[in-house]
Amino acid sequence: MTALAVVGAGPGLGAAVARRFGREGYDVALVARDQGRLDTLAGELAADGVGARGFAADVRDPRALAAALEAAAAAVGPIEVLQYSPVPHRDFMRPVLATTHTDLIGPVEFSVYGPVAAVQQVLPGMRGLGRGTILFVNGGTAVVPHPERAGTSIAFAAESAYGHLLHDRLAAEGIHVAQLIVPGAIVPGHPRKDPGVLADVLWSLHQDRHGFRHFADDLDS
Repeated sequence: MTALAVVGAGPGLGAAVARRFGREGYDVALVARDQGRLDTLAGELAADGVGARGFAADVRDPRALAAALEAAAAAVGPIEVLQYSPVPHRDFMRPVLATTHTDLIGPVEFSVYGPVAAVQQVLPGMRGLGRGTILFVNGGTAVVPHPERAGTSIAFAAESAYGHLLHDRLAAEGIHVAQLIVPGAIVPGHPRKDPGVLADVLWSLHQDRHGFRHFADDLDS
């Protein structure tokens, strides 16, 4: 069996997706900044019967992210499914008229350089397998820009464009690229935005393999 890599793994959506794919027999590589938290999460997943290991990297450091994914593939097997879903920093969400060019460095590193580095690292392995899935998880500002959240609005739009280009180019190679838009916060117990519900949606996107953009819930008005 091949592996799932979750970039931006944490105790909410990342853990839920790991459990969902783990039930299907996937080993899981967890990528986030804090090795201690990753080790704790991997232990909790192991108690649920999911084979998981943590690999620390900051998504704003493309070389470190690529190295973590390279180590993950060596440890848990070829990465068949990549999920890119780190949670943006609060300081990315400034009003548009208060946002300078330097304020956009972080969001662009986070939502453009990170995804590109991750995809470029795992793509050769997917091509070797002859199949793969790349899943981007974004907030509603990827679709409807918000004047009080300029950084994420701009950077998510760029990430969306990159994902859509990949979707169009890689489909013929058996590699499916999809984006899940989650408007607002992920809310435990919510009928459509609970982590477990979203994990089921992401599993379905991996299985059904149609279309690029999908919505977990209605966009905020």
